[in-house]
Amino acid sequence: MQLTTNQQRVLATLQQSSRPLSAYKILERLKSEGFKAPTQIYRALGCLAERGLVHRLESLNAYVRCAPPSTEQGVRAFAICDSCGHVDEFIVPSLNRYLGTWMKQNVFSLGSSTIELHGKCATCSKLDRTSDS
Repeated sequence: MQLTTNQQRVLATLQQSSRPLSAYKILERLKSEGFKAPTQIYRALGCLAERGLVHRLESLNAYVRCAPPSTEQGVRAFAICDSCGHVDEFIVPSLNRYLGTWMKQNVFSLGSSTIELHGKCATCSKLDRTSDS
């Protein structure tokens, strides 16, 4: 199924951003293109999330575009820099195996899972070390 114009604009806005954006930040950026209500943004984000094109970061109440698809399926993790807002998305195969074993042993059926790690990216950590010198 093809993306609607609103979905394309919301996705393009996230692709152009270097950091996660809340629905209201996206609305701010798209007001000049005729967006008037948060419901327009939320509707587009919901469809984009269902298609795996964007992810919602619960701890930030914000959205990021999906990293290029991986052949590996499983739990996605996000490393979020609390200084600059940069987000890296990754999958840890060993964690997927561990969780798979645990779910089998505990007869647990996983609906969805997202792991969010907060800290400092390499660039911000390096800046901190430089300023401490």
